[in-house]
Amino acid sequence: MNAKSFTCIVCPAGCRLTATPEAAGTWRVEGNRCARGNLYALAEMTDPKRTVTAVVRTGSAVLPYAPVRTDRPIARDLVFPLLKALCTCEVRPPFAAGDIVLRDFAGSGVNVFLTRSENSQPTPAPWQTDVKEKT
Repeated sequence: MNAKSFTCIVCPAGCRLTATPEAAGTWRVEGNRCARGNLYALAEMTDPKRTVTAVVRTGSAVLPYAPVRTDRPIARDLVFPLLKALCTCEVRPPFAAGDIVLRDFAGSGVNVFLTRSENSQPTPAPWQTDVKEKT
């Protein structure tokens, strides 16, 4: 296996990391300016995970799609199956931020929850309100 280069996303420094395989499944990491970069590179090479954000249908005229996210990072090879499952999900109002949409996806222990509430009472736009002018 060859060396892999990527940018660290753990801190604002954005170090350019290079991970090179060594004997017995270990990795040598170069380019990191902090210890967190080393841990990030090792995790990325051995068990890459991602936090997933998406939207689901709601059946609501007020908020046709509601944002969701995973409660923790999920294995990278489960990201696309999760997105496919979310395409078939639909939540019905009223719903609240924090409500679970999918629980323990594919036995991973990862839950998907709503990040926005909808109470089925649309707020009119300013030009839609009955405002009487003062005379």
